[in-house]
Amino acid sequence: MVKNIVKGKKIFARKAQPATEADRQVVTDLIDTLRANRDICVGMAANMIGVNKSIIVVVAGSFQFAMVNPVITDRSGEYRTEEGCLSLDGVRKCTRYEEIEVDYLDADFKPQHGKYSGVTAQIIQHEVNHCNGVVI
Repeated sequence: MVKNIVKGKKIFARKAQPATEADRQVVTDLIDTLRANRDICVGMAANMIGVNKSIIVVVAGSFQFAMVNPVITDRSGEYRTEEGCLSLDGVRKCTRYEEIEVDYLDADFKPQHGKYSGVTAQIIQHEVNHCNGVVI
């Protein structure tokens, strides 16, 4: 189900709770909401739809995928950039990394480890920040 986007820094002020298999519907809702906003959005965290769980969805090329309880385990190639967010007005400066490695559960709650670079890595870092209570 497509959900409304929650606005404001307050939603990111606290760390998200770990997701469990009981949160499968949140994964579906988050993917549906991302697809509905695809023309203006490339990633979302569950707190953007009002759910304080550690779930993100990411656009990679022509498809979208979910990461449940993502943890960035390695990073390299630090750079500075500016980003915007559907939940926040304007753009903000931030530090990102060109390459990252992430441990997470997929949409079927199966353990995964992925290596990401470029724009996909940047999107993941932005959304993981949301889960960790970090506002850009």
